Amino acid sequence: MVVENVEISQPVHEVRMIYGLDVPMRDGVRLSTDVYLPDAEGPFPAILIRTPYNNNAEGVVQDCIYYASRGYAVVSQDVRGRWDSDGEWYPFVHEAQDGYDTQEWIGAQPWCDGNVGTAGGSYVAMVQWQAAPLRSQYLKAMAPQVGYSNFYHNWVYTGGAFQLAFNLRWGAIQMHTRTNQVQYLWMPESNHLTTLHWYLPLIDMDEAAGRRSKLWKDWIENPSYGDYWRELRPVEEHYADVSVPAYGIGGWYDVFLQSTLNNFMGVNKHGRSPGKGNQRITIGPWIHNCGNKGANRVTGEVDFGEEVKVDLRLEHVRWFDYWLKGVRNGITDEPPVNVFVMGRNQWRRSADWPIPGTQYTPYYLRSDGNANSSFGDGGLSVDAPRDEPVDSFEYDPQHPVMTIGGSTCCSEDVTPVSMGPRDQQSAEWRPDVLVYTTDTLEEDVEVTGPVSLVLYASSSAPDTDFTAKLVDVHPGGRAINVAQGIIRARYRDSWEKPELMTPGQVYKFNIDLWSTSNCFLAGHRIGVEISSSNFPQFDRNPNTGHPFGKDSETQIATQTIFHDEERPSHILLPVIPAGH
Repeated sequence: MVVENVEISQPVHEVRMIYGLDVPMRDGVRLSTDVYLPDAEGPFPAILIRTPYNNNAEGVVQDCIYYASRGYAVVSQDVRGRWDSDGEWYPFVHEAQDGYDTQEWIGAQPWCDGNVGTAGGSYVAMVQWQAAPLRSQYLKAMAPQVGYSNFYHNWVYTGGAFQLAFNLRWGAIQMHTRTNQVQYLWMPESNHLTTLHWYLPLIDMDEAAGRRSKLWKDWIENPSYGDYWRELRPVEEHYADVSVPAYGIGGWYDVFLQSTLNNFMGVNKHGRSPGKGNQRITIGPWIHNCGNKGANRVTGEVDFGEEVKVDLRLEHVRWFDYWLKGVRNGITDEPPVNVFVMGRNQWRRSADWPIPGTQYTPYYLRSDGNANSSFGDGGLSVDAPRDEPVDSFEYDPQHPVMTIGGSTCCSEDVTPVSMGPRDQQSAEWRPDVLVYTTDTLEEDVEVTGPVSLVLYASSSAPDTDFTAKLVDVHPGGRAINVAQGIIRARYRDSWEKPELMTPGQVYKFNIDLWSTSNCFLAGHRIGVEISSSNFPQFDRNPNTGHPFGKDSETQIATQTIFHDEERPSHILLPVIPAGH
């Protein structure tokens, strides 16, 4: 994607730095702050970057100089309790107030012209959204990349299941102390992530890793959505207070994908002017690092071609130029939604998300009772079933289906190849994975938008998980994951009030596979995988029904999937009409 013939701030300034300022918060805690200024006559619009990862880290300094050389004052700050900042470190709790206080401090400085923007990715995006509802008088624009919308639903838990690989690596190990950055890849075998993931009970996994993490214990002891999570101020519950234009960037294989989309939709629908109606998103076929700021053409095992490349930092400069400098560069005249359609490998612009005119089409699970593995008889069809036999499999928590690619963010070897789009054939060979595929497509089918699966199922256990994957089956058999989801059975009706199952009783489960954009090309097949584990991205459900995180024992569950006229299990695909 190339931007042409628009005015963009150029790197024409030398940069001078002011290090080690102690910025006071409302409670007297002082946060270590560095300022990068263009060596020119001020004042300047300012960009704030608040990070728990060291504001003197190379990547942060590079970003600061990048913006400062283009005429912005840039402020980088260690968040409370991390690195050189005072206070106690506990993620999320203080970021709203500290972010607001810092924005107010910046706006009153003689080198700031009263216009403040915020930038950064992951936790550094989260702090932007935390502070936004407080509406600093100086905050005029945000550029959050791979950010969050709800710590419970889009971070620590998904579908009621615990994001094990990510949470262990980040919450219990990497972010345990003020400056901790453990080189976990070279730990002794007994403490290596690939060993620790299997440890039970879950509540003591931090101690098995050589830590005693209050954060980890709190996450495990709050498996349902309640006051603990609401007190962390999820932005989803405060969209009505957000008034700032935001340019969100995410990836189809990012662990925070749905958060980026939720924030775009939520502020546009519920927010205040000028934020309402001035949200913008770019979503590419990326994992958490967004293709190295948009420079890479390969993610996981797929080469998406030259068309995928986009200079994401330059996109943010255009955004800040407009909202902070008043440069009429046309960015707000462009369609605000820009998503990469995988398979077709082209960008698609739209006026809204989901894309207007989307046709939500059910594809029904079909079989003669033997959909086990890719060697079975599972089918996927727009024709609804009538009388069909059930499919069943055994889920053994001691032998879970292993994570292959997807949005793990921090998997067992923490390398890009372990995430993103990858061939799922080895998982589909297992008898505890049900595989349903369409006939070979005679024409392209573009699926762009939210994906969900309605599953009618029973279990011999009082609690269990059901997982779903949407896959693109290529000629020759390669099965590339497109979207995924999970539901913990006890949360089938409520995130706040879990309820165990009656073994053998049939229940309706709604599995959210988040969103995607993929064109299933003619000659390919659309596939769905159903199982009960995706480990170690998610913890293993022990099938006991006991309080979460306390089990050291597991039991095998027999799972039964129904797809008949009365119980038509199906995946709901957002199909974009041909020529649309």
